[in-house]
Amino acid sequence: MSMIVETTGFFFDVIGSIMLAITLFNFNWRESTVDGNVITTSTLFENLWMSCAIDSTGLYNCRDFPSLLALSGYLQASRALMISSLVFGFFACLSGMVGLQCTKVADGNTVMKGKFATVSGALSIFGGICAGIAVSWYAFNITKEFFNPLYPGTKYEIGAALYLGWSGALLDVVGGSLMCCSFKTQVVKAKKGYSYNYRTTNTGSSSKPAPQTALPRYESSNSISKYGKNAYV
Repeated sequence: MSMIVETTGFFFDVIGSIMLAITLFNFNWRESTVDGNVITTSTLFENLWMSCAIDSTGLYNCRDFPSLLALSGYLQASRALMISSLVFGFFACLSGMVGLQCTKVADGNTVMKGKFATVSGALSIFGGICAGIAVSWYAFNITKEFFNPLYPGTKYEIGAALYLGWSGALLDVVGGSLMCCSFKTQVVKAKKGYSYNYRTTNTGSSSKPAPQTALPRYESSNSISKYGKNAYV
């Protein structure tokens, strides 16, 4: 059962990290539709790196954000958290490949494999938490601007990339928890496999020597005097 739980957790970690990598470079973090009087309908998309627009004729145009320091604080924090999440996910996958019981790396050392599996699970949980904070913070600012009647800029809605990011973060947290839970089972198996029962000898009490059989006592040369004289006549 431990191997199944561990493999499932590692599979969740890998899928979650891939989903977060797709989320980071997806255009649809937030989107808005601008309608005009003639044929000026355009759809606006934004992510952490650039802003794009598609008009009704299908013309696609994107521009990068001009300056890092000119960006709002939550956008800079979301970038840092998402990149940290991918770094944690990368090292979690490497540690997980060593810690899996089905791999040949450190084969036979169950305790070492359990430790690598626990490190992989912890890194995956950290990565999922970082991604969850970044996506949730970004979504909070979208809803705050959307429901603010005094906001002068373009109002956006939550894009499809945020739902993908929430799903990837959840998979990382669940997969990391499963990897951490498999450590205890591996340690118990290791203790059972390497325990030896020693029988101590009682040196304080001296054992009694085994009884010896009485040796035959041979008659001496003087024993002839025990018999009467009539025996030799």
